[in-house]
Amino acid sequence: MRILFAEDDESLGELTEHQLQRRYHSVDWVRDGAEAKTCMQAGAYDVYVFDWMLPDSSGIELTANARAAGDKTPILLLTARDAVQDRVLGLRTGADDYMIKPFALDELDARIHALARRGDSVYRPDQLQVGELSANPARYEVTRGGVPVALTRREFQLLVCLMRHAGQVLSREQLLDHVWGIGAGVTLNTVDATVKLLRKKVDGPFAAKLIRSIYGAGYRLAVPNGEKAHV
Repeated sequence: MRILFAEDDESLGELTEHQLQRRYHSVDWVRDGAEAKTCMQAGAYDVYVFDWMLPDSSGIELTANARAAGDKTPILLLTARDAVQDRVLGLRTGADDYMIKPFALDELDARIHALARRGDSVYRPDQLQVGELSANPARYEVTRGGVPVALTRREFQLLVCLMRHAGQVLSREQLLDHVWGIGAGVTLNTVDATVKLLRKKVDGPFAAKLIRSIYGAGYRLAVPNGEKAHV
């Protein structure tokens, strides 16, 4: 699902973004309220995750603005504040859930899924579709034209990343960050090798080739003419 994540702490933001991406979410991480407001106006998200304190704003202010504008996207607030009155303020302002820092990433992921299930969002659970190519992250299943495609864990993560950004060119550096993570100790050659293996399985038996190399830029998963990706 698509998540807007507002957090100004660089180390926490980087870790949380990466871990959510590893769980097959598409995450837009912003560092301040101004960036968050721009993203909220520009795109549809399934869940907002806002830190309480931001350099130029607060999660409370972002929540209040969203609700005043009629935005019903589920909102989860993150904060070090644990007083009852703070939790009450967040919920009364329009937040749907509240987590105290430090938090477990598995619990954050579970709460995000719970909010998306009950919220008025655009969330489509557990299914990605680009043309005849389908992936189900929850079941770890891939099919193309109804034919099962067996992938390794890393190949699957790479495919999901490409499908989430179908039609967009992703650099090798972006793929390395999204799939392996910063500090993983692998090189860009590893990205190229994994793409090559993925191609053999996803494109090899089929006439239409979906995974394209864009010279000097990276890789792109092609969307068939006249069709839309459902991610």
